[in-house]
Amino acid sequence: MSRTAAPASPRDASRTEPTHAHDAAQDLPTGGDDTPGSAGQQIEARVYQAISQALLSGKLRPGMPLRERNLAQALDCTRGAVRKVLARLGFEGKLVLEPNRGAFVPQPSLDDIRQTYRARRVLESGVIASLCGHLSASQLAMLDAHVAMEARSHAEGTHERSIRLAGEFHLKLIGMADSAELDTFARQLVAKTELYKALYDPAEFMHCAPTEHAQLVSQLRDGKALAAMALATAHLDELEARVLARAAAAETPDFRAIFAEAFAPAPR
Repeated sequence: MSRTAAPASPRDASRTEPTHAHDAAQDLPTGGDDTPGSAGQQIEARVYQAISQALLSGKLRPGMPLRERNLAQALDCTRGAVRKVLARLGFEGKLVLEPNRGAFVPQPSLDDIRQTYRARRVLESGVIASLCGHLSASQLAMLDAHVAMEARSHAEGTHERSIRLAGEFHLKLIGMADSAELDTFARQLVAKTELYKALYDPAEFMHCAPTEHAQLVSQLRDGKALAAMALATAHLDELEARVLARAAAAETPDFRAIFAEAFAPAPR
């Protein structure tokens, strides 16, 4: 049975192990430029960063359990801090939280992967169609600056940061549609596709992402909606195909087929 990260409420997400329940997902710092206000928040931010980097680097494999006790020892923090971070990651769709069992790295089925990429294509195509030719000069400048940051990160070979920046480009673009509902849905979808790539395609660097994003911004500036949608869709198609190929190879083998010859009737 596949383990897939599904949207959950912060209250449900906090029940990572049979310990005290905490409504914790909303209590963690969100990262970015905000400076955490307490030592506890700083520790939780450090733990969140460490686990997130391990996920995006492909160091944690599909279905792997993440035990509070082991993580607390490895990260030199309390189990309470780990519990809050696992709750947040579960709420973000990056981990699967099973009541009374704990937290697990997602192990999506092939159909889970297909549905997630399909949803991203539909969402982003709609956003591109609505924004194309209507973005302000300041919005286009913001996208240009982000693409430049992606290009620098790619040139420096910082793999995890490049994956994160590539996802943030799409979130910035979708955010310009000015819809809180779209933002929430997009963050879940982008988090899942980033994780799928890390789990099943960790060694492949996204060579064309900065170039493709620069081309997409140019098309948005020029009002070329059809070309922009085609570019965004083709990029997602390519990523999905690579992830599906690796995920299919990693699935549990068909033992009946493998050992069929051992139980075949002996030739006469």
